Amino acid sequence: MCRLSSTAFRVMGMTLALGLGCGGGDGGSGSTADGGRADAFRPDLGPPDLGTPDLGPPPPEPVRFFLLGDTGEGNDAQYAVAAVMKDLCDSEGCDFAVLLGDNIYDAGVDGVDDAQWQSKFEQPYAELDIPFFAVMGNHDYGGSLLGIDTGGLGNEWDKGPVAVRYSDVSDKWVMDDTHYTFTWDTVGFIMLDSNAILWDEDVHGEQRDWYPSALSEVGDAEWVIAAMHHPFRSQGRHGNAGRYESIEVGGEEIPLPVPIMDGRFHRDFMEEVVCGTVDIAVSGHDHNRQWLDEADRCGGTELIVSGAGAKTTDFVDARGNDLFWGDDTKPGFLYVVVDGNTLTGQFYDLDGNMEFERQLVH
Repeated sequence: MCRLSSTAFRVMGMTLALGLGCGGGDGGSGSTADGGRADAFRPDLGPPDLGTPDLGPPPPEPVRFFLLGDTGEGNDAQYAVAAVMKDLCDSEGCDFAVLLGDNIYDAGVDGVDDAQWQSKFEQPYAELDIPFFAVMGNHDYGGSLLGIDTGGLGNEWDKGPVAVRYSDVSDKWVMDDTHYTFTWDTVGFIMLDSNAILWDEDVHGEQRDWYPSALSEVGDAEWVIAAMHHPFRSQGRHGNAGRYESIEVGGEEIPLPVPIMDGRFHRDFMEEVVCGTVDIAVSGHDHNRQWLDEADRCGGTELIVSGAGAKTTDFVDARGNDLFWGDDTKPGFLYVVVDGNTLTGQFYDLDGNMEFERQLVH
């Protein structure tokens, strides 16, 4: 009498079932149609060769980068911050850095051979073999008032193209234009010239007209970040756009009624053009570190200030901003890791302490 049985086993994550039986109706051994004996499954020989499965492309590598501004002092703090960045590159990995303006204090540079490129950029970051993508700050644009040099006023517009041309000289400085985009794997950046916006100036191009095409250029990125010098919202000394430089009297803010000084053009640009179109808007200008809890004021866009790359300035309580975390006592930077649909930001100080972490998930 013949006893029918079946055997199941797993190969490459699939379950295969084989019937092992008696074959022909005469009770004899199994045979092929032409009378030959059929080959039986031999567990001792292992599973059959099913070929290499198509698992598709490997997932993208995580993207790791730094966000920091107001760096261009050439002082001890800038070197200390750079050393912590180097340690993180060695231990965790890093792909690039984004400089958020005021890259060369106090009045920018006069040419691509200006000695300040070396003392305030190349030498402090000499140990970091990564590209630095930069935006312009008000100090990078120098300043002149009635023929008097006024570093930081930010109205010497010919200094913008100088910073762009330095990309052809340096191995690590990158500035494709005074406003531009770039994409690194899954992360897209819109690099704004907020100083020109502050002045309502279009000498290097109208950024309102350009912004839709910028969004399109980074449209395939999983994460999109707008980088600029001036903050939309800030607990710092410069404060919130539209009320920049307001002074505190008796615990209340007294705004300055000067359009350029109070940042109203930048406020309008953010509210009407940027907010809600990007995941994060990051800036410098105020020399401290902040992750604001005010995305609801910017169409869901997270707001970050990382302007303590070489020095600090105090918070102003009367600003009344809501923060997840902030520090105005130590220089430092934001280290970001993007892994697929997860973005993790970590604030470090100049001693290498990781002081705050926040994670965003799409």
